[in-house]
Amino acid sequence: MTTTPPEQIRRLQNAVPFWLSLGMIPLALTGATFGGWTVILLPLSSWGLFTILDALSGLNPDNPDTETPEDDLFWYKMITLIWFPIQFVLLFAMIWYVPQAAHLGVAEKVALFFGMGVISGTIGINYSHELMHQKDQLERWLADLLLATVLYSHFRSEHLRVHHLYVATPRDPATARYNEGFHRFFPRVVINSHKSAWKAEVAMLSRRELPWFHPTNPYWRYGALQLAMLVLALILGGWEGLALFILQAGVAIWQLELVNYIEHYGLTRRHNGDGRYEHVMPRHSWNAAHKASNWLLINLQRHSDHHYKPDRRFPLLQTYAEDEAPQLPYGYPAMTAMALVPPVWKRVMNPRVKAWRKRFYPDITDWAPYNKARNPEPR
Repeated sequence: MTTTPPEQIRRLQNAVPFWLSLGMIPLALTGATFGGWTVILLPLSSWGLFTILDALSGLNPDNPDTETPEDDLFWYKMITLIWFPIQFVLLFAMIWYVPQAAHLGVAEKVALFFGMGVISGTIGINYSHELMHQKDQLERWLADLLLATVLYSHFRSEHLRVHHLYVATPRDPATARYNEGFHRFFPRVVINSHKSAWKAEVAMLSRRELPWFHPTNPYWRYGALQLAMLVLALILGGWEGLALFILQAGVAIWQLELVNYIEHYGLTRRHNGDGRYEHVMPRHSWNAAHKASNWLLINLQRHSDHHYKPDRRFPLLQTYAEDEAPQLPYGYPAMTAMALVPPVWKRVMNPRVKAWRKRFYPDITDWAPYNKARNPEPR
């Protein structure tokens, strides 16, 4: 059925707020052109501005129709489809330009590529997350290309083959344990996610009676794409450009794992015995209905529904009330900043975890088996 021009315009208008990520491009160009204090515009906008916008815009409790036809989602999908070429051109243009920019000092260059890491982490990895969950091969390839720009290609294997299967259990490296500070979580998840992703892919090949070095092992693709990105950075920017590229990749990974940290902190699924856990439900992820940051992050904060129904595209994700899913007090920009200060984080979040336990699992009195972290729980 064809749609009328007014209907097409309405769909475009509804999707436009989710295109806010494009606003980061002129901020990066401004920093590179003028230097000085403008090099911090990117982190200021992603954390500060969107925290303020969340406070002003409030919550969005409305849920879209999950039966919305795929054709109606065109303008929502388009932002994720065009993002890789935009990020790729911006990143490598900066790698070519910045090392030879005489008006930029070392500190300005570092700050500028910290901001580039904010773009490639907050937006790029987030969009790759949306794309890797789709069945379309083009979308999955775009996910791989985005992850290669931050040298974290294994995230696709870890996320699809480990995280979604074992979320909120000790078997998931990306689930932050109760009372585990981010500074302890970060090295643990970076190291163990590499291990678990590799094991998952090798096990997949083994079930097909294939060796680990078989060409269908995605690690060959991951390695080739990442090597291509490193070589391109070296060609365009020399050793300084390569160092700046690695810096932005590190910041992007840090951003990703900050988000991973807050999404499931302290939440666990009931263990049913024999190594089995209950089915993933909305209550096993923290939900946030903050309007502005959900625009920027294409509804990633509706994470409770994403784990409950992983195949749903981001415009159709549902939000939940407190009796169905635990609620974060602020959006991701504020919560990730808070996670960097463990005493503040624990003061805000530990009481919420305890309340979640009483609400959903009042019969469980000993939580020690659910938490392999060796740091004691505060009284």
